Amino acid sequence: MPDMTAHASPDILVLAAPDLAEALGRWRLHLSAERRASPETVEAYDRDVEQFLRFLTEHLGGAPTIADLSGLRPADVRAFLARRRRDGAVGARTLGRNLAGIRSLARFLERREGLNAAPFRAVRAPKAGRSLPHPVTATAGLRLADAGESLAEEPWVAARDAAVFALLYGCGLRISEALGILRRDAPGPGTRALRITGKGGKTRIVPVLPVVAERVAEYLHLVPFGLDAEAPLFRGVKGGPLSPRLVQLAMERMRGALGLDDSATPHALRHAFATHLLGAGGDLRTIQELLGHASLSTTQIYTQVDAARLLEVWAKTHPRA
Repeated sequence: MPDMTAHASPDILVLAAPDLAEALGRWRLHLSAERRASPETVEAYDRDVEQFLRFLTEHLGGAPTIADLSGLRPADVRAFLARRRRDGAVGARTLGRNLAGIRSLARFLERREGLNAAPFRAVRAPKAGRSLPHPVTATAGLRLADAGESLAEEPWVAARDAAVFALLYGCGLRISEALGILRRDAPGPGTRALRITGKGGKTRIVPVLPVVAERVAEYLHLVPFGLDAEAPLFRGVKGGPLSPRLVQLAMERMRGALGLDDSATPHALRHAFATHLLGAGGDLRTIQELLGHASLSTTQIYTQVDAARLLEVWAKTHPRA
């Protein structure tokens, strides 16, 4: 029988009693293999549970067992959230995610170990105000997708960054989606659409503008590495897969050159894609499908962004404003 604890992080195992440590390994395996959660989601839930177990170790005076978790009250869970808010100065959104990670473990233990998960369900997540996205302007989006504007010293790196930014702004992709494109799926001349695998393994079709295909073609012409068909399309300077952090750093360098504020992140290009489509008369349901949002309510936030932009223009230009 495989050692299930091998799937749990060492920090969590130290904080849990043996029976809980073994269950944690099975829970993480369940998340990745059965629920098909992304590695990022599993890692985030790992951190949430680790923080909770640190609190419980102090709260209970020792490494918690499954029985200890089953004996908790809603007040204990609320005490953890209160501690997180006080010590970490975290907001409601982070606390809500912490609670989601803990509840995921509680539900798993309820089904597999008979845990009493009612106290975890009884605690409501703090309400988080929805902050509006900060899209970049159309001019900034076009300049970021121009290799000639890049501050990178190597021409192929400049072409690579421009191609990634073009996919984010021109197709509305997430960074992970753009960097997950394989060489065989790279858009080329005449490519009209691209099949993208997004969150939860869901696939969608996004249109590809000719200029986006051109940027990718320029990168492919200059990249100094041989690219296997099944390998990632975008590479770092040493030939390995390009990391999201390098894309973020490229954007940080460009912010100063283009006069953008700190809200101009790679993800802001995706926001700009949606906001500019909506401002040009795009249908909200279609934009939802292009972005790969599971719920229309997630996409509706862009109507607020567009309204805010219209009010800003009115305030600056109307003689009676």
